[in-house]
Amino acid sequence: MPKLPLVSSPDAVTPGWLTDVLHVAGIGADARVAAIPRRERIGTGQMASSVRFALAWEGDAAGAPASLVGKFPSDDPISRGTGSEQGGYRKEVEFYRRIAPTVDVRTPRIFHAAIDDAGKDFVLLMEDLSGSEQGDQLAGCTLDEAALAIDEAAKLHAPRWGDPELVGFDFLGGAPGQHAPLLAQIYGALWPGFESRYADRLDPEVMALSDRLRERIGRWADALDTPHTVAHGDFRLDNLLFGRGPGAPPIVVVDWQTVACGRGAADVAYFLGGSLPLESRRREEERLVREWWDALRARGVDGYAWDACWRDYRHCTYGGLVMAVVASQIVVQTDRGDEMFLAMAEGAGRHAIDLEAEKLLG
Repeated sequence: MPKLPLVSSPDAVTPGWLTDVLHVAGIGADARVAAIPRRERIGTGQMASSVRFALAWEGDAAGAPASLVGKFPSDDPISRGTGSEQGGYRKEVEFYRRIAPTVDVRTPRIFHAAIDDAGKDFVLLMEDLSGSEQGDQLAGCTLDEAALAIDEAAKLHAPRWGDPELVGFDFLGGAPGQHAPLLAQIYGALWPGFESRYADRLDPEVMALSDRLRERIGRWADALDTPHTVAHGDFRLDNLLFGRGPGAPPIVVVDWQTVACGRGAADVAYFLGGSLPLESRRREEERLVREWWDALRARGVDGYAWDACWRDYRHCTYGGLVMAVVASQIVVQTDRGDEMFLAMAEGAGRHAIDLEAEKLLG
């Protein structure tokens, strides 16, 4: 197999390089990419840039794609530094290489995944899911979409539930909770910036909750004894694609830069707290969490009682608030980003208050 050069900028992608990449992937062996008629920026990612490439083929291109999507480091130096220094780029590449084939969650088909030794430059080439529509964190989702997402989460969590091998994957961060002291330090250092930026726009009760969490976040991060699994870490609408066109898969999960060895309930609480309108979440969340729990059991997860599941779910409601505080301060500031982080903090904070999650911290 030829060693392909690492092309980590969409502007540096050439027809010849795409031909070589796709040939190595077993595609278009009797054809070549003659031209790239169109390059189109897509998505709303904070730490990376995604581009759709239209492909013009010469030769027998039966079965070859007419377009594909490339994912590259962010153009913004702040976001690019975060993606590299926090290990996000390596996490995503290694997820597709080593974890995706072992779980049942629907992800894009990957044609090429490469990263440099420093974890700064990377490229992913994947199938173009143009028949699918990205969810919108600010608009929220329907109950049917929520049920679809929760079932897909179980397809991620169940296959490697309690798998001891996961702790050995460095890119997954080790055992859940082992970085609790570091998280407490980071959260405490970044919270003043979050407060300064959003205090006059966020519900005062939620802002007060995020302040109190500074003294308890280490305990929160290291409190659960539930078996670990593969957790997405940023399981929200912007990272889900819903099938709209003919033949499109019902749902596809993307953006694996926060994948970790973690708790499955964290993904579920993060999603429901940040994606459903408030009253829908209050009315339907227990039913939806039970659907996730039932799906785990149907896929072979034993020994996870409903009471433990509901406790974990309540405990994990803080996840969206923690993400909003930390992530908002380490990526480039944009208008949509501010709206997204506010919605995330508001939804998660209200979620934790509604379910009295603070009582679980002692």
